[in-house]
Amino acid sequence: MKRSLLRGTVMGLTMTAAASGLLAQTPTLPTAAQTDPVALGWMVGSPPPADKLIRFADGSGYKFPQTRWSFSNFRQLLPTTQVSRGTGAPVPLPRALRDDLDAVSFVPLGKDTPMTWAQAFDANYTDGVVVLHKGRIVYERYAGALRPEGQHISMSVTKSFFGTLGAMLVAEGKLDENAPVSRYVPELKDSAFGDATIRQVLDMRTGLKYSENYLDPNAEIWQHTRAGGVLPRPPGYQGPQTFYEFLQTVKKEGEHGGSFAYKTVNSDALGWVIRRATGQSIGQLLSERIWSRLGMEQDAYFTVDSVGNEFAGGGLNAGLRDMARFGEMMRNQGKFNGQQIIPAAVVQDIAKGGDKSAFPQATFPTLPGWSYRNMWWVSNNEHGAYSARGIHGQAIYIDPKAEMVIVRFASHPMPNNPFNDPNSLPAYMALAKHLMK
Repeated sequence: MKRSLLRGTVMGLTMTAAASGLLAQTPTLPTAAQTDPVALGWMVGSPPPADKLIRFADGSGYKFPQTRWSFSNFRQLLPTTQVSRGTGAPVPLPRALRDDLDAVSFVPLGKDTPMTWAQAFDANYTDGVVVLHKGRIVYERYAGALRPEGQHISMSVTKSFFGTLGAMLVAEGKLDENAPVSRYVPELKDSAFGDATIRQVLDMRTGLKYSENYLDPNAEIWQHTRAGGVLPRPPGYQGPQTFYEFLQTVKKEGEHGGSFAYKTVNSDALGWVIRRATGQSIGQLLSERIWSRLGMEQDAYFTVDSVGNEFAGGGLNAGLRDMARFGEMMRNQGKFNGQQIIPAAVVQDIAKGGDKSAFPQATFPTLPGWSYRNMWWVSNNEHGAYSARGIHGQAIYIDPKAEMVIVRFASHPMPNNPFNDPNSLPAYMALAKHLMK
């Protein structure tokens, strides 16, 4: 694979391409140390030198290795809106740091040479990771541009927050999971979403003409992200001006209710439904229902389009320990700090997973036996683990049996998870088994 791909847009390769054999052909990449944004001096100076500037308009904020800085500084590149933590005191996470975890070893998928947890940190271009065991921080480490008081883009981990909020509204009767999307958003009546049910959107079992093939310049993913202002628009752009305007252009392809098909646009449709059903922005709802109740340390923020619609597909930015609080709450059946934040039945519905027969295994070669439910990835493994996952290595990984939560932010140059799963999934299981001893 030519290195020129790495100098282009950070989204890069498709899951389909990975399934076709690119998993074994990861290109030779510069190391985490060689691309350290602090060592490279990105955005340092008043103003920074021209060769150290990172901008939205010229696309440099989405190129590697500049992404090692921009993923921890999205607020400097794009318009955002706040997710308030409220005014109460933060709820502390107890600390019981261990010095034996870096030496935990595992064999990466497709390899025969062991790797340690410490080696995996750099191999995955990790910007920060926190491990909780029984509610205590046993491991915490930062690198690159991320600091404990900083926030990082969570990419598609965002979808799991939207899925959780949607499932809560279903449980409360504020959304009918069997109703069509058009009941809540009549503007989508003539789009592909018009006759899709809320449940089909939550589980991404919709028939949409929408490609996420990032190697195809005509793929709908580009139209979607440009409409929302997530990527710069070309000169003379005349397309949709917002995420919601783009949703109205999505055409149907096939039937709803078939196999799981991972398409980011489902999350924005769900976001519009949630806003209509509640009369609140997602930032307001997330703050009211979750962020202010978990005793978070920091506000979070969403990237938004030109009229303030949150990017439901990947726009949530947050602190690492705050993400860990959310994961710990999920591990404890929706309860945290003596409060039932999310109904236990909602968490149980997520953890049990979706229809495994609807999960196209060939498309996801690193996830044998997995399924998808309420915008969460469910392993169905011996530990009952499930995860929120985002490109470039973002993750909230919950292992109920091991009483373990792992939260990771990263800036891997190869976007799709098959390029970091081999170093991640076996590492998570090895750490879980070590902590259970």
